[in-house]
This record gives sequence, structure tokens and C-alpha cells, in this order.
Amino acid sequence: MASPVSRSDSAQAGRLYLQFRLGADRYALDVHDVIEVLPLPVLKRVPEAPAWVAGLYVNRGEPLPVIDLSQLAFGHSAPRRTSTRLVLVRYRADEQAGEQHLGLILEQATHTLRRDPAAFHDYELDNGSARYLGPVLEDEQGLLQRVRVDQLLTAEARERLLRDAERAV
Repeated sequence: MASPVSRSDSAQAGRLYLQFRLGADRYALDVHDVIEVLPLPVLKRVPEAPAWVAGLYVNRGEPLPVIDLSQLAFGHSAPRRTSTRLVLVRYRADEQAGEQHLGLILEQATHTLRRDPAAFHDYELDNGSARYLGPVLEDEQGLLQRVRVDQLLTAEARERLLRDAERAV
């Protein structure tokens, strides 16, 4: 990851997660899915794209679709603050499709933490179309919910975004 990220809880055993917020709520991405954490750049807008598509970012010659996770989850854009980051992630739709890269706009994506993956528990609510929302754990700061990168896009969104990114070059 390119930007400095605090290594809190490094003495504890467990998997490393990038913590971020959507509004007041805490979420976590497995760092195995994270390629790089960058300051929020200016993005190329994509005409007629859904509101949660923030635009395109060219990373080492590869145009990447960027998703504003706050817009996707709650219908409003992430605030533009110094702690709002562009997080480049590995996206795998399935075993046959292989790995592709996406950008995510995440609020307060400035810290990592270690947690035992077994400490996260499924809850009984139906996520509806938010299949990317994973299990939760409770700690001294409240609830923390995992986000599953591989579940972010529907088949239709995947087809459109990844095709549009390839045509943009």
C-alpha cells in the first residue's frame, strides 16, 4: 500500500484488515484484497453510469472503474476529506474469470487492525442486493462489518463496468 497506514493491534494474532467508515459505521476489507491505498485523485467521469460509479482511474496504463462505496450503500457520495481514499482492490467474479482490479472510494481508510476471522459472525438480516456485506464482530469500538470485494458487482454491473473500462483507453 502506498500511503502510510497505522498498524494498530499489530501484536495480536489474526488477519490484517483495512478499516474504513461509511458515515458513522465501521467496515473492514481483508488486506489480501487490497493492492494500494492512494489519496483521492480527480477521476474521469463515465457518462450515463449509475451514480455509484465515481469514474475511471488509470493505474499504470490500466483504466480501472471506481466505485463510491458510500453512494452504492447509502445513496450519497463519500465526503471529500483528506482521510477519504482511493483503494485499489483485487476483484474476482469467479474462478474462471480471473483477477481484475477496481477502485473503491472509502471514507477514513487510514488504519489497519488485526482480527481473528472466526470472530466475525453472520447475522440473520437479509442484505438484499448488498451481497457484499459480510459478517460482523463486536469489539471495544462497537460493530465492525467485513466487506466482500468479490461480491460488490452484480453480473450486469460487472459486464458493463469492466467492458466500459476497456473501451475507455
